[in-house]
Amino acid sequence: MNARQQSIQVLGSGAGRMIKPMIAFVAFLWFVEITDRLLFGSSLDQLGIVPREYIGLRGVLFAPFLHGSFSHLAANTVPLVILGVLVMLRNRERFVAIAAVIALISGIGTWLIGPAHTVHIGASGLVFGFFAYLLVSVWYERSLAAVFLAVLIVFLYGSMLVGILPAANAISWQGHIFGLIGGGLAAYWYSPRG
Repeated sequence: MNARQQSIQVLGSGAGRMIKPMIAFVAFLWFVEITDRLLFGSSLDQLGIVPREYIGLRGVLFAPFLHGSFSHLAANTVPLVILGVLVMLRNRERFVAIAAVIALISGIGTWLIGPAHTVHIGASGLVFGFFAYLLVSVWYERSLAAVFLAVLIVFLYGSMLVGILPAANAISWQGHIFGLIGGGLAAYWYSPRG
């Protein structure tokens, strides 16, 4: 087996190990949503981010685990797993810190500029943050593999950037924008330097 085959085999086995925690996390999100629907009548959604209300700050912690519907959660599931695994492959040791920075910045930013008397929930801030982390980390890593990965990410998920535009369809574009900012800052702090 030559060196290229060995590195592909290592990458493949690494991806296999990384996907298990992301699948477990997404399974937990589905468990929370099913439990919320069946036992609480969707009342857990009120634990989301409520802009500029002190009680609404608890949503910074809870919002990524709550979703408005099964279709909302389904829309976040696949990109969360794929982008999360790719972030883990790039920086496994600091994955939890990266995710925490993204969730914190996305949540606090939404709390600061979101419309009053609204509740913001969902893991899409993490999705946008993982997307930004993967793209911005190319600047710091400066490797051919990182550039190839960034091009692939833009090809697969670049269209989701429309989600940062203000919309009147109950989408928290504030969470998306601050998720991107959080991902960029996490890349600045935690990306491997080339």
